[in-house]
Amino acid sequence: MDLTRNVNVVLDKIAAAAIAAGRDPGSVELCAATKVQSDDVIRSAIAAGIRLCGENRVQELAAHLEGDAYAGARVHFIGHLQTNKVKQVVGKVELIHSVDSERLLRAIDSQADRLGLVQDILLEVNVAGEESKGGVVPERLPALAEMALGCPHVRLRGLMAIPPVSTVSGGNRKYFAQMRHFLVDIIGKIADNHNTVDCLSMGMSGDYEDAVAEGATLVRVGTAIFGPRPPVSPAH
Repeated sequence: MDLTRNVNVVLDKIAAAAIAAGRDPGSVELCAATKVQSDDVIRSAIAAGIRLCGENRVQELAAHLEGDAYAGARVHFIGHLQTNKVKQVVGKVELIHSVDSERLLRAIDSQADRLGLVQDILLEVNVAGEESKGGVVPERLPALAEMALGCPHVRLRGLMAIPPVSTVSGGNRKYFAQMRHFLVDIIGKIADNHNTVDCLSMGMSGDYEDAVAEGATLVRVGTAIFGPRPPVSPAH
C-alpha cells in the first residue's frame, strides 16, 4: 500500500473538484478517517502528508493518544459519541463532529466547564432521515443550533452529515446541497460573533468530490487512503 500516492491522489481530486466549482482548493480540508488503523499506519499516513486524523471510536482514540500515534497531526472525533464517554473525548480532540441531541450537547458543555475550556463541535444532521443513522432530524436542527449557541463552554463550528450510500455517480449531491442550505440558514440567524460557524463536514471515499462541488469544507476519507479496512479484532 502506497500511502503517499493515495494521499496525493485524494488531495489532487479535492483540488480539481474545488477548482471546477469555482472554489479555492485551500478551502477544503482532508480528514483521514483512521478507524481500526494501527499506530504505525497512522504515523505512516502523517509522514505521507496527512495533517488531520478523524477517529470513530473512543477506545481507539484513547489508545492512539496514549501511543502518541497522532504526533504531527490534529485530531477530530467523527464517530457516534455516547454521553457516558464524553469525559474521554472533551479536551482531547480539536473538534467533535457528531453532536446530535440536547443531552449530548449538555454533557459536553458540562465536561468542558469542569476542564475550564471551550469545546468546538459540529451538529450532525440525519439529512436523509435514515433510522439506522444518528443525527438530528432537519426539523429539529434550528432549535439544537440555538441551544448550542447558548452553551458557554461549547463553540458551534458548523454541521456534519453522513448521507446514504449511493450506487450511482452524483447520487448524494442533493443531500450535500441541502446541508449547505442548512449551514447558510444557521449562519444567517447568528446574532453574535462568539461562534465561528464555517465548517461543513460531509463526503467520504465514495462521494467526496461531489461533496466538495456542493460546498464541503472538510471531507472524511478512509478507504481511498488506507484501502479496505482490516477486520476488527474480537473483544477479549
